[in-house]
Amino acid sequence: MSWRRRDVLESGLKAGIATVAGTVRGAPLPFFGLHPFVEANPGAVFIRRTRVTRKMDSAAKRAEGLKLAREIFVPLERAGIPISHRIILKPNVCSRRAKDRPPEELWGTGTDPDFYEGIVMGLKELGLKKFFFLEANSPELWNVRGFVTINKRHGIEMNQTVRSIEDFREGREMTWSKAPDGVVFRRIPHFAPLNEPGTWLLNIAKWKAHAMCLSQSVKNEQGLVVRPYVLFCRGWPEVTGVPDFMKPDIHPEAEARIKRSFERHLRMGYSRYDGKDQSGAISHEIWAQKTCDNMSVLNTGLAMIEGIYGRDGSGFAIGNDHMANLVMFGKNKFRLDLIGLWLGGHEPGNVHFYRIAKERGLSDTFNPWEVPIYEWVDGRAVPRKLTDFPRTPLVSNYLRKEGEPEYHLVNEPFDYERVKM
Repeated sequence: MSWRRRDVLESGLKAGIATVAGTVRGAPLPFFGLHPFVEANPGAVFIRRTRVTRKMDSAAKRAEGLKLAREIFVPLERAGIPISHRIILKPNVCSRRAKDRPPEELWGTGTDPDFYEGIVMGLKELGLKKFFFLEANSPELWNVRGFVTINKRHGIEMNQTVRSIEDFREGREMTWSKAPDGVVFRRIPHFAPLNEPGTWLLNIAKWKAHAMCLSQSVKNEQGLVVRPYVLFCRGWPEVTGVPDFMKPDIHPEAEARIKRSFERHLRMGYSRYDGKDQSGAISHEIWAQKTCDNMSVLNTGLAMIEGIYGRDGSGFAIGNDHMANLVMFGKNKFRLDLIGLWLGGHEPGNVHFYRIAKERGLSDTFNPWEVPIYEWVDGRAVPRKLTDFPRTPLVSNYLRKEGEPEYHLVNEPFDYERVKM
């Protein structure tokens, strides 16, 4: 059965779900939620094929976001998320400029802004009014692709990225979370109001390459962490050389723990960890452990990867966009990223963050073939196989092997039956 909003109206508002405008007799319903099938299948990944013929067709991309939002977010009379909640929006806003390239060639460095606006428009139809855009990095570039303009048009509040030492001491405009069993972090600060009561997080990531292979939904939430804590990717200096005011929030045994973990993973045969220069591999281990610490304290309402066009390269100014016309979403960020990795031409078992996440009990699998796949077609979930969808090779500069080009696929065969952990 289709649970599209207009279908539910025709069926007499069954299960308390209302119309496309989210109203009954002109008043918004008090709650909203995810489409019942999505809610009932938290371990599944849903893939929607979009129909955008030109990368810079703003109207088409906005329409895709609005249509999807209308299908997967539903108004509820009871037992949902109150519409008084503050909605945290986390697109990937990693815009870039380059002297030798026009802006449209760098559009894929982050989430498409028109698609993002379409999603916001659909959420507002439910009667939601309180939106917060949170991002730690490069505020001077937020409007290269129009995010500031969109946020102002829709009344979306934006955070201030610069913080003084006194702000950290007094906790101004930030929320602190203790990392249970943290390897690197004891406490992590996020931009308020994230993690406060009465908030709901929507992660709208980009499908793009990065030095950590692909930057998708899990890595996108790194940008919710206040600087300089957000610097996960810089290796040892951001563990052993942090500012004095950060030191109480770094585990006193972080260095020893990371070294023990790296040596154990090296003995376990982690691919690409055994090169002549292990600095990159250790940096990946540090990033993975910090990211697991961060994931242990965040509760995401829905994670999404916008892949209307994907991007290969470095994740920044180096790389090219490729039309793919896919949007992936689900409640489980780790499983969602596994599917994104495979569809991007990589073998997830070779991208070690996901094995480490399972090792730490944050994920139940790093095997994409264990993830139920559905195609999202006009408000319905249709069972599919992963191989029913085309792969778009997105080469990255992740842990280069000797003899490989700088930008490559991490696609060596992986035996998931043998390596079950």
